[in-house]
Amino acid sequence: MAAALPDPSLSRAVLIGTASYRHLAQLAAVETNLVDLGRELCDATVWGLPVQHCVVVADPPSVAAMLDPVHQAAGEATDTLLVYYAGHGMRDAESADLYLALGDSRENMGYTAVAYQHLRAVLRASRARRKIVILDCCFSGRAARALGGDDVLAAQAAVDGAYVLTASPRDRVALAPDGERHTAFTGELLGILRDGVPDGPELIDLETLYRVLDERLRAKNRPLPQRSQENGVGRLPLARNRARSARSVPAGPVLQADVRAAMVATGLNLARLLRAEGTIKDALPVLRLALEEQTTKGSGELLAVQLELSELLAETGQNKEAIEILESAFQRVHKMYGPEAVLVCRRLAELLQESGNHIEACEVLRHALDIAEHEGAAIR
Repeated sequence: MAAALPDPSLSRAVLIGTASYRHLAQLAAVETNLVDLGRELCDATVWGLPVQHCVVVADPPSVAAMLDPVHQAAGEATDTLLVYYAGHGMRDAESADLYLALGDSRENMGYTAVAYQHLRAVLRASRARRKIVILDCCFSGRAARALGGDDVLAAQAAVDGAYVLTASPRDRVALAPDGERHTAFTGELLGILRDGVPDGPELIDLETLYRVLDERLRAKNRPLPQRSQENGVGRLPLARNRARSARSVPAGPVLQADVRAAMVATGLNLARLLRAEGTIKDALPVLRLALEEQTTKGSGELLAVQLELSELLAETGQNKEAIEILESAFQRVHKMYGPEAVLVCRRLAELLQESGNHIEACEVLRHALDIAEHEGAAIR
């Protein structure tokens, strides 16, 4: 029987990322990593994970804040559990172990971070049949060493029934290119999920994902991914191949809402290309046109347009209009719970703070905390 995607109703994903640090370099791209990866995993044309089954943990302040959501998801998932971490990876001065950095972590001081072994222990206790660990951090290959042989540390890194995919070899530094929307590894991962693999299988399994990531990162002379697996988990499909579905799905009736949603998505992609090429003045009118296509279908893309437009406006010193755009987005998401709602709140609060509206900024941040508390209650 042909392999199928993991059952979204019986699966869970926890996306963890630390972008802001007191003692380490800032990683602004991690924030967008979380939002965009969550959107792709929940997209019905990719996997279709229900939004409530995809928990985003942004800038966790403590070990418990990082691992409690994983523990909850590990208890709920019976099919597949996916855990993603983006941020600084660290080595303790006294050991070869991998540590995942928190906002207050300090270089070479593992006790200020989260030991990978603690994450591994939570995964081992999960009743999910299959576990996927994706680590986009420096030295993440320490969690993906070969699972055979006499290497004691390799045995410690193993997780029964798990597939571990990492951004870099055990002694290499992962890459977060300046000015890019995503980190190098996650940017390529998102590209595969969004566009698919030409001439690839109908469903992209984990080994295909690893192979294509390796090819694309190698072509750009960037750190190469590593992987390890147990019990043949690499054959597990993770996403529909959009490159295949675009060719094979027969044409059907085209609704006006579908056309408008497509225009929003096309405008967003075009603006991102223009922004990447440094032509912000051309990207702004494209985003403004896309924003005019108000439709409930594809509302996630519309919110992405608002976030992208507000960023460009802020970059060009048009803070007043940027605030107006984010306030409009805030009105749309203030009753929503998820990564987009948190990101809107954080960016709006930052701009309000910069413009001197401290009271309003505090109110928006208070709402962001309410979202976090709601999500914490939802997973307990």
